Amino acid sequence: CEDCGKSLIGECKLHGPLIRAKDRVIPSRARLTLPHYLTLRVLELRAGNQQILGVFAKKVIQKRTQFGPYVGQLSTKLTCYDESRLVLQVLKDGGKYFLDTPNEDCGNWMMFVRLARNQEEQTLVAYQHCGEVYFTTVKPIEPHTELKVWYAADYAKFMEASAVFIKEESDVSPLPPVAKEPVDPWICSSCGNTFATFALLESHQCIHKDRV
Repeated sequence: CEDCGKSLIGECKLHGPLIRAKDRVIPSRARLTLPHYLTLRVLELRAGNQQILGVFAKKVIQKRTQFGPYVGQLSTKLTCYDESRLVLQVLKDGGKYFLDTPNEDCGNWMMFVRLARNQEEQTLVAYQHCGEVYFTTVKPIEPHTELKVWYAADYAKFMEASAVFIKEESDVSPLPPVAKEPVDPWICSSCGNTFATFALLESHQCIHKDRV
């Protein structure tokens, strides 16, 4: 104690405790990477003061806007699992790795994007391109709308998950519907698979190259 000159264990009984000054809280790496036209909102507060966050648009975001790549640690085992987020994997040097984000300093803002529960609320599609995962908008996103993501058709096969298809807008007259299958204009010359966008075809062809 600087007032009585004594070395004490704990606070001074005569002059009382010290006035504690706390450091300023520094935002995590993931929060600092958030684009200026997006914002985080607390959707739920769980036990232990755990916040469930969602990413929302602050202005109109155009269709075909690409975000990424997703930042995470390459791992053979997923150490952090959240049922409200997508599990993501990539091909690297012939191996299949998880993109793990055990804390907010190991990833970017994309780790906060929640998965879409159905086709209507899906605004983003996740796909792999040259060993990286990107999110792209599949329709215009209005202000105050939450960004929600699901796997692209080809990436869903890679992840062994079911695919959620977004109906593509077109200036031409729609073709007659085919039983439960979307009309996909982009065809892979190697295996004949079809894709809704050129970006998905590129991602698929990248996987072909990796296998070769």
